[in-house]
Amino acid sequence: MTEQQANYDSPWKEALDLYFEACIAFFFPQVHAEIDWQRGYEFLDKELQQVVREAETGRLFVDKLVKVWRREGTEAWVLLHLEIQSQVDSNFPKRMYKYNYRLFDRYDQTIVSLAILGDTDMSWRPQDYSYELWGCRISLQFPIIKLLDYETRWTELEESRNPFAVLVMAHLRTQATTKDPQGRLQWKLSLVKRLYELGYTKDNILQLFRLIDWMMGLPKNLEQVFDNEIMSYEGAETMPYITSVERVGMLKAQRADLIEVLETRFKEVPPEFVDMINGLYDNPALKQLHKQSITINSLEEFRQLLVQALAEQTLEN
Repeated sequence: MTEQQANYDSPWKEALDLYFEACIAFFFPQVHAEIDWQRGYEFLDKELQQVVREAETGRLFVDKLVKVWRREGTEAWVLLHLEIQSQVDSNFPKRMYKYNYRLFDRYDQTIVSLAILGDTDMSWRPQDYSYELWGCRISLQFPIIKLLDYETRWTELEESRNPFAVLVMAHLRTQATTKDPQGRLQWKLSLVKRLYELGYTKDNILQLFRLIDWMMGLPKNLEQVFDNEIMSYEGAETMPYITSVERVGMLKAQRADLIEVLETRFKEVPPEFVDMINGLYDNPALKQLHKQSITINSLEEFRQLLVQALAEQTLEN
């Protein structure tokens, strides 16, 4: 069977932007209990990028740096690593340590490092980094969550209303159906229908539908089957708003048109640009970018517009 393409990195990054508090509540409840969520939180992406270089770390994982406030009133920075890969990375513990000490050294802030591992190796569970010489010892221990462990906690996932329960199910079933397109189709249908059964709001249904659709890639013929099945289901449920398939379909068309213009003008569009464009779900923003792509002088100028659009989208949410 043909292996089915999946996109883990981008949907998880988007989910962390949209549902950060829900992420901490679901995976790290003890940490969640120590944070004063009424004071809000702030993403510190610029600060993180100042100490991390993409060329050094690659693109197989998602990292988020977030400023939160403890209930006692002091400030803390949460460094959240999401590792999505299918093989053991012997450098991961060292990278956790390097990020932690670099951020502490530069900003003199307490850094809490957490890790979510989305790989397929059950035995790989890095939780610390240390070295010792001549009585001098340096070490970092960090809590981890292994997504594979939720295979034996499936009932817990089904009973949870936390959006990350649905995303974990989508992640695990995407991995399990790499060579099974029909199986992935059935799981994708089941998970999307669950969004309605759980009584999510309109906005959450649209957001989570988009993330599941993004993650669980299907061949074009089965994608059409999926769209038809969901449209029929939404029609039967008499949804009083534009259907998820129609909304996502329009977004897909807008993104495809935008990428096509860039390819026509500049021949090759870097994968980074495609990821950024696929991360946009604001119709007016995509429409404006489409107009700008026709006359923009260079890909670098367009990259700046993409960064700005994504930043504005995050602020609105």
